[in-house]
Amino acid sequence: MRQLLAIVCLLIGMAVPRIADAEPQWLSLPPTPTLPTSTRSGYAPVNGIKIWYAVFGSGLPVVMLHGGLANSNYWGNQVRALTRHYQVIVMDSRGHGRSTRNGQPYGYELMASDVIGLMDYLKIRKVAIVGWSDGAILGLEIAIDHPERLTKLFAFAANSDPSGVQDIARSAVFNAYIARAATEYRQISPTPDQYPTFLEQIGKMWGTQPHITVEQLHRITTPTWIVDGDHDEAIKRENTEFMASQIPNSGLLLQPQVSHFSFLQDPMQFNTDVLHFLEHTKEQ
Repeated sequence: MRQLLAIVCLLIGMAVPRIADAEPQWLSLPPTPTLPTSTRSGYAPVNGIKIWYAVFGSGLPVVMLHGGLANSNYWGNQVRALTRHYQVIVMDSRGHGRSTRNGQPYGYELMASDVIGLMDYLKIRKVAIVGWSDGAILGLEIAIDHPERLTKLFAFAANSDPSGVQDIARSAVFNAYIARAATEYRQISPTPDQYPTFLEQIGKMWGTQPHITVEQLHRITTPTWIVDGDHDEAIKRENTEFMASQIPNSGLLLQPQVSHFSFLQDPMQFNTDVLHFLEHTKEQ
């Protein structure tokens, strides 16, 4: 078969593809997308800071929450897919992207309250949340403390406890992400020279939070999918499975051939899963 493929390639003037040497997509870090043109964007005064947000499309509202060190641009591929059916809201978490911060230490409960504050500012009572990593943890915090504000939760690559995190220092992909985040921070942050301090403070939060208990997981009534990539370099599989086993009536989904950056590595697969969840999961 390989000889036949080589002959065909020569006949049509193509180079022979190096099939065996192709890099698995879970070892790639595709470029950060751009966001499409929004219908509305700006800064919301929330909890003493300014949260940058953008709104796209129309329909039932879906809030997309990015991961630690990142910004809303990372959702560019998903926004384009979801705005055909939903009103999509993105926001830069406090101190991330274009949003400001104050002297309060970073914490998931505080950052979850920022999401509620933005919803209040936009006069949106209930939303579905699609969260990645830290954003998924914020979704879990909202499901626990503010279930009346949430319709559904698609939680990708969350952890319930610091013990659920792997040693990301060993991951070339995650190290490349941290370096990219530094460049993006300098480009769009209102404090472009403070990335080292920002990274240190977020790292401290990762090392000490969250602490979502079994009892809190048992209290979640929001229709929830716990989702991760089957090659996640940051989250331990056993913690993903544990959360799914403790949240009543939740779903567990392991996306094949992708990592912590599934939405970049295979956006079609990720978008299909999110749309299926939003369309077919019924509110309780």
